[in-house]
Amino acid sequence: MFLEKILSQGKKEQSVIESINRHIRLLCTACETFSTALKNRDANLMRNIIELEREGDFVRRNIISDIYQGAFLPYLRPELCRFVEIVDRVFDLLEDTALQYLDTEIPEQVKDECARVSFLNVRICEMLLITFDAMVKGDDLREKTLAIRIYEKKIDDIKFDLIRDIRKLPITNFWEGKILADFVSGLTTISDIIEDASDHLQIINVSMRA
Repeated sequence: MFLEKILSQGKKEQSVIESINRHIRLLCTACETFSTALKNRDANLMRNIIELEREGDFVRRNIISDIYQGAFLPYLRPELCRFVEIVDRVFDLLEDTALQYLDTEIPEQVKDECARVSFLNVRICEMLLITFDAMVKGDDLREKTLAIRIYEKKIDDIKFDLIRDIRKLPITNFWEGKILADFVSGLTTISDIIEDASDHLQIINVSMRA
């Protein structure tokens, strides 16, 4: 049984799917805003991440509420909620990373690598949206999830270079060094969580076929 067939049974289900789609699209906007702010060194634009996280949290709460008010069969509800919570973790990490950016100065030696990671974070988030929409239609997810893994691997490769480079930087203040390290960690962990979300879509997809 595919999700499209389930959706035909009620408006509640359709509303939840539209809200989850909106939730992921909002995350794509947040990732793109972060990437543009980092590239242009725009602190004001980076602050918009805070508002986008709040909006994402509002959408998440509504989705969870709608699911437990009767949308979908009971065996699917926990899996859908789990997926939404994983996506919400990306919002939280993105906000934390934006705040770290505002609290430090990114050294010239690693700015280009950080910008590459933020660009790839946009792409992997867009692929998550494509994967979710494909699941709703009942399409095969293997190529989409493979693309997500490829993006995540590229970011992992850059992460190792970033770690090597920041170790070479002269750090005169412990807290500045910690904030920079946390920033790099957050920036490169976003893709890991998105990969987790993609894996959970596979679980939902298999559950619907059972």
